[in-house]
Amino acid sequence: MKRFFFRYSLICLVLILGISNSAIASKPRLVINLVVSSMRASDLERYKDNFTEGGFKLLMKDGIYFSDAQYDYMLTSTPAGLATLTTGAQPNIHGIIGSQWWNYVDSSRVELINDRNARPVEFSTGSGNYSPHRLVVPTIGDMLLMNNPDSKQFTIAVDAISAIVMNGKEGIAFWAEKNQTHWTTSSEYASKLPEWAATYNQHDTNNFYTLTRWAPIYPASSYRNCEVAVVEDIKDKTTSLIPDISRSLTKTLYGRMCYTPAGNTMLLKFARSMVSFEKLGNDSATDILNICFDSARYIAETYGPESIEYEDMLYRLDRDIKDFITFIYAQVPDHNDVIITLSSDHGTSPSYNPIGGTQRERFNVRQMEVIVNAFLGAKYGSDNFILGTANNAIYLDHSLLRKKNLSIEQIREEVAVFMLQLRGIATALSATALRNTSFPEGRTHLMQQNFYAKRSGDVLFDLMPGWTIEDSDKRSSSLAGYNYDTHVPMIIYGGGLKPQVIDYEVNITQIAPTMAYILGIESPWGSTTKPLKDIFRQ
Repeated sequence: MKRFFFRYSLICLVLILGISNSAIASKPRLVINLVVSSMRASDLERYKDNFTEGGFKLLMKDGIYFSDAQYDYMLTSTPAGLATLTTGAQPNIHGIIGSQWWNYVDSSRVELINDRNARPVEFSTGSGNYSPHRLVVPTIGDMLLMNNPDSKQFTIAVDAISAIVMNGKEGIAFWAEKNQTHWTTSSEYASKLPEWAATYNQHDTNNFYTLTRWAPIYPASSYRNCEVAVVEDIKDKTTSLIPDISRSLTKTLYGRMCYTPAGNTMLLKFARSMVSFEKLGNDSATDILNICFDSARYIAETYGPESIEYEDMLYRLDRDIKDFITFIYAQVPDHNDVIITLSSDHGTSPSYNPIGGTQRERFNVRQMEVIVNAFLGAKYGSDNFILGTANNAIYLDHSLLRKKNLSIEQIREEVAVFMLQLRGIATALSATALRNTSFPEGRTHLMQQNFYAKRSGDVLFDLMPGWTIEDSDKRSSSLAGYNYDTHVPMIIYGGGLKPQVIDYEVNITQIAPTMAYILGIESPWGSTTKPLKDIFRQ
């Protein structure tokens, strides 16, 4: 009787375990992570009527659609957002606060990916010495390859920073050279380009897809946005959507790639070749393909999110994604073997100069540096007290302060209090306050989530809502950490997961541990949140 009871209990346990894991029938063979830079969550609904059935609309309808996904820190830059997405950690843990900062030891400026020990790979015309050596927390791709040596990870982006940060240290990241827009990588990832990639470059494939003239794909009446900078080409009597603001940017092949929808198209064309030649998803080991659409950010910044140019870019990207998904399922026929995620590194601010509207305020960083330096000079003698400004923070010259026998902590507090008098500043906090005080909520909490002691500045500042950093090349930007920056798309599609809409707030840090749970691997070491297991109970 006891033996029968033991066997019965064991059978029940097996059945229970089987039921608890039935949401994920098997590990996916291919995970594709799509990041549309600067895309707001509201864009999916705003432009839905003109999306195709097989692109964004497919992911929204048949995927797990998180309608209230939020970043939980202030400085919503592209490097910080990509690191947060892939590590499941906030900037105060993963350490990626921006693309550059100052080193207090020797007063030098540090570039996130620059590495004099790295070199461009063989069969490349060179595009800087870059590597992931300053990344401090493993990404979800790093964790997969540490757990499964047979797995592969590739990352593609126009921008080298995007490619490297999203990829991590394992696998291979590719980005576009500024010389010829050929795809390249670093010696830290590979000694030379794969033969198929070298051939792709030799055929100058990117040049075939560049846009020399950008015209709307739909009739004007179909567009939701009304702002447009249309110029007429006198020579061929055609109308182009490339306005004067970017003429200098689009004179080169690289510029025409970055600042037009061609940048998105060429990324996915290269991704197709990668999937085919690397045979991604063709065996039982899970592979990861990361794609960051940097051109979406360049277009949002240059033309503004209210522009027809930005809207038209999304419609073209929607068609490109539809074709890419169709291609993927031709390579990996079982839809349960593929998972696609859609997200963004951040949103973007309203344009500072809306057509027909009131011009919004912009904050002049250089003017702030002069005023703050004059304030310190009046008290402690004329000198250059400021190294510079980066990541919405002032960096003080610590060597100079020590030479003058001044307390760094005291100067920080004085500058923070003084900066509150400047127009456009909502909050200013010293590194000392952020290090020694816990801020559980509000804007100060968001600032603290973005504070990494080894790299952050001496005084962090927060701008008023709607304000942006003054930049002659940009109409819109992120970095403010208000709702238009922090509320982004988040969708998990495929893998046998049931379609559903999640309308409660989720933190963008949860996507990495959730994917780790799906893949059956350990969450990234820096991850601070739990997997979204509720989605598997539906």
